[in-house]
Amino acid sequence: MKQLFLIIGAPGSGKTTDAEMIAERNSDEIIHYSTGDLLRAEVASGSERGKLIDSFISKGMIVPIEIAIETIVTAIKNAPSNIILFDGYPRSSEQMNELDKFLSHDTDIELVSVIEVVVSEEVARERVLGRSRGADDKEEVFNNRMKVYTDPLADIQNFYESKNLLKKIDGERSIDAIVNEMELFIESKI
Repeated sequence: MKQLFLIIGAPGSGKTTDAEMIAERNSDEIIHYSTGDLLRAEVASGSERGKLIDSFISKGMIVPIEIAIETIVTAIKNAPSNIILFDGYPRSSEQMNELDKFLSHDTDIELVSVIEVVVSEEVARERVLGRSRGADDKEEVFNNRMKVYTDPLADIQNFYESKNLLKKIDGERSIDAIVNEMELFIESKI
């Protein structure tokens, strides 16, 4: 059975870096996927689906749920490890509900926990606009991405708290402190 850890956090929270470091340290048993990386890989492939995905990503908008769920589930099922860290998902109540519905009917994947890397909007803005990697890092796109993240956040938190699956980690500390806490928490659950 695949054990799934979802890692959520604002743009610039460090969730992808944290998950990458944990997967690197435990490469024999843990694999990391980023929703963004999977979707960007599809865009880079030049496929029709990739072009469709790009029309949403380039504006900082959410990719349609069917495309995202299909991409995620395929990656999880084909993962070379049984412990999967998946960051950047869910990003809406609709995505959360669809994923929950899917997981409730799939006996091959267990959602073990949802880990939220918590940072203030000021810290997120400073990190994202300070890294300047491209269109993603423009103020307007950042503001849109932040709104997309924060609008459904209370619903997502409440949903996973009610299932006793939500773990919050302070993302405004040193990367080592964050990664160590997250790694210990994951190890305690597997």
